[in-house]
Amino acid sequence: MKDHLSKGEIRKDALQDGVEATATAVGAITTVITGAVRDVARAVGGLATDLYEIRDSARRALHDHEHDDPDAFD
Repeated sequence: MKDHLSKGEIRKDALQDGVEATATAVGAITTVITGAVRDVARAVGGLATDLYEIRDSARRALHDHEHDDPDAFD
């Protein structure tokens, strides 16, 4: 004996499958976006650190240079 599903049951199952597939896709996309945002934040933070270090090194070099040769910039 075959099981016969009503049109309503078929529609409900199709809708349920569609919602589940959509939720899975949204979850996967969210994971990708979250990872990308994290990676961008890490890269920007690394760049900021590098720029601070470069600025501090330049300041120290200028300070050292001024103390070594006070007439260097005159």
